[in-house]
Amino acid sequence: MRLSALIKGLRIKKIDGDAEIYGLSTDSRTVKMGDLFFAMKGFRYDGNDFIEDAINRGAVAVVSEDDGIHSSRYAHVQVEDIEDALAFISSRFYESPSERLTLIGITGTNGKTTTSYLIREIFRAAGKQTGLIGTVKYLVKDREIKANLTTPMAVQFQGLLKDMVEEGVEVAIAEVSSHALSLKRVDYSRFRACIFTNLSRDHLDYHGNMDDYFAAKRRLFIDLQPDISIVNTDDPYGKMLFEELTKDNRVVISYGLDGSVHFKAEDITQKKDGMEFHIINEKENIRFRSPLIGLVNVYNILASVALAKTLGVDWYEIKEAVSQFTGVRGRLETVYTEKGFLAVVDYAHTPDALRKVLETLRSISSGRLITLFGCGGDRDRGKRPEMGAIASELSDLVIITSDNPRSEPPESIIDDIKKGIKKNNYIIEPDRRKAIFKAAGMARKGDILLLAGKGHEDYQEIKGVRYKFNDREVFEEAISSLKEAGT
Repeated sequence: MRLSALIKGLRIKKIDGDAEIYGLSTDSRTVKMGDLFFAMKGFRYDGNDFIEDAINRGAVAVVSEDDGIHSSRYAHVQVEDIEDALAFISSRFYESPSERLTLIGITGTNGKTTTSYLIREIFRAAGKQTGLIGTVKYLVKDREIKANLTTPMAVQFQGLLKDMVEEGVEVAIAEVSSHALSLKRVDYSRFRACIFTNLSRDHLDYHGNMDDYFAAKRRLFIDLQPDISIVNTDDPYGKMLFEELTKDNRVVISYGLDGSVHFKAEDITQKKDGMEFHIINEKENIRFRSPLIGLVNVYNILASVALAKTLGVDWYEIKEAVSQFTGVRGRLETVYTEKGFLAVVDYAHTPDALRKVLETLRSISSGRLITLFGCGGDRDRGKRPEMGAIASELSDLVIITSDNPRSEPPESIIDDIKKGIKKNNYIIEPDRRKAIFKAAGMARKGDILLLAGKGHEDYQEIKGVRYKFNDREVFEEAISSLKEAGT
C-alpha cells in the first residue's frame, strides 16, 4: 500500500515524498526491506536516534513528531501525535481487522486474565472459534504466541487481529491495560463489548495518581465507544463510569453483589474445592457451581456471564463452561500437598488484590495462613508499606522476600514493606527460592500457604537480567526435597 494511502485522513503536519509500504516497524533492529519506520519516543530511548539504522536496514519511509528530517533516501511524515498515527496506520495497513471480529475488551486493575479466559471457554462451549490477547500469552485459536506485554503495541495488536481473521476466529478477547489505553495502542479498533472489572492502586509510578489512572481506563468506554459496556458497579470507580455512560444514553450493563444491578450474585457458598451461588438477571434465577474459589472469582464469573448472555449465548452453554473452568495458571492456583496443607500461587501484586486473596483464603482456612510476598523494584514505592500492613493484618505469619527487584537492592524494598507492619509476625528472607523452601518446611497440616506476587511468571528480574524462576515449580522442588529428607 502507498504511504499516501495509509495516511489519508490522518492529522499530519507535513509529508515529504511517497513510497510503497510492505511492513511496519517501531524497532530499527527488526526493520525489513520496504518497511515504514515509526520513530517513537520511549521512556529510555528516542526512536529519532535510530532513523539512520532503520534506513540502512531497508526502511523506505519514516513517521516522526520531529521536523527537520529531510532526505532523498526516504519519505517522511511529520505528525502531531505519533501514538495516534501508529494506531491509525496499523489499523489501515491490516485492513481494519476488528470490523470482521466480535472484539471484546477487558480492563481493570484485577480480574482481567481470569475473566478473559473464562469468556474464551464460554464462547468455545457455544461453538465459536476464539482468539485471546493478554498477560499470560496470546492465542490464535489454539496457536500460542509468547506475550511480552499485556496489550501489545498497535502494530502487533492489529497484526494479531488480522491473523485471527485469516484463521477463522470469530470472537477475539483482549486484556486492555492502562498503559495501552494512555498510549493509544487499541485506538481505531471496533469493540463489540468492553468490561470494567475494578480499580485500585497500581501503576502510580506511571500514572502519578488515581484520577489519571482512572482517566486512562475510562478511555476504553468513553473515547473508543464500544457497542456495549459491562461495568462492576460495586466498585466506586465502576459506579462513576456507569453513571456517566447512562447519562450519555449508552448501552451499559451493571453487575455486582449489591444494589439493583442487571446481573447479581446471591446465596454464595464457599468451600476449599469451589463454590456455589445464584445469578439473578431480571426474572431469571440460575444456580451456578464453579471449581474456583473466592469472591474475586464470583465477580470474574459475573462479568463473563453478563457479557456472554448479553451477546446471546444460551444459559446451558454458559453454565457448562463455568462448571468446567478450573482457572488460569498463577491465578488463585491451588496445589495440594501430602503434608496436608494447601499452597496457593497468585499474581496478587497490588494492595487490593492481596487483601482480597487473603480474605478469601482466611474464609476457608482451618489452620494458619502463611503469606510469602515481596514488591517489584522500580515501581510504585507507596504501595509497599500498604501491602506489608495488609499481609501482617490478615496472616498468621508473613515471609517477606524479593519479587522482581530489578535495579533496586532487595533490602531497600523490604525496608519499605516493613514500614507498614505493626505486628511481630514476620520473618525476612531476601532470596525468593530460599524463602519458598523455608515456607514449605514451616507449613503443616491444615495450613494455607500463599505465594503471592509473581503468579504465572517464569522469570525473576535482578539487575537487568531475567533468571528462570516460577513459584509453583520452585515450590514443587521444595516439597520433593522435604519428601526425600523424610520431613
